[in-house]
Amino acid sequence: MTSTPPSLGRTLCAMITPFTASGALDLDGAQRLADHLVGQGCDGLVLSGTTGESPTTTDAEKRSLVTAVREAVGTRATLVAGVGTPDTAHTAALAREAEEAGADALLLVAPYYSRPPQDAVEAYFRETADATGLPVVLYDIPARTGVRVEPDTLLRLAEHPRIVAVKDCGNDFLAAQKVMARTDLAYYAGCDEHNLALYAVGGAGCVSTVANVAPSAVRSVLDAFDTGDTAEAVRLQHRLTPLIEAMMAGGLPGTVTAKALLPALGLPSGPVRPPLRPADPRTTAALRETYEVLTDVSSTTARR
Repeated sequence: MTSTPPSLGRTLCAMITPFTASGALDLDGAQRLADHLVGQGCDGLVLSGTTGESPTTTDAEKRSLVTAVREAVGTRATLVAGVGTPDTAHTAALAREAEEAGADALLLVAPYYSRPPQDAVEAYFRETADATGLPVVLYDIPARTGVRVEPDTLLRLAEHPRIVAVKDCGNDFLAAQKVMARTDLAYYAGCDEHNLALYAVGGAGCVSTVANVAPSAVRSVLDAFDTGDTAEAVRLQHRLTPLIEAMMAGGLPGTVTAKALLPALGLPSGPVRPPLRPADPRTTAALRETYEVLTDVSSTTARR
């Protein structure tokens, strides 16, 4: 079994938002990072998502980021713009701005904090999807939003002509498979530890935080699976597991750990915005050691 890449791409990076040392938006850095990620195998970039620090960037910064990255990557990669907020009217406005700025699709997180019931969640998604002509990726991440997008809600939303995909961080593999089996929604793993597992049951790919620092390694897992070499895909996923654990399961947000690693790779990063705080020196050193082990293993394998 192989998966056909959908129009949004297969290996998408949940890109960090680079800032200058003073904390301002670094558009030049964003362009350089985006160009690097695409050159290393990402066929899509998700901007202003969780990893992109969307809660602490302004509407104007979000729009400028889409414009700048589009200029840098052209048509080499799809751009998915995060627009979700707790306010339906605000979300619809951000969706229209993203469309005008050149986004190819929208990432729409469930409305957080107020914890609306499912009928209200469904209405929020539909009203935002109706606000533009862009395809919509629903973002289910109840650990952050406080509200799950229930499978029955997803089944109904799949009937909307512009709701085409799901970024799945629901940690309910059975529910994901049930919706995939009954709809044409393209499912993207939003947790790097699920990249291969979801792809193997018909997922469309991944939206990866780890791809900020290891884009080619993340892509290689899916490449191996597509060639039919499932043993190699498993080996490559296992090779990535220590880095996934270090970046995503050590108690710090992926934004923080990615920004701790990127400077050592010579790539744009900058500080995180409060209330996030940077990784301490000990954590940063441990992350770099884990990353170096991955790259050493990769180099050894390539020489064989």
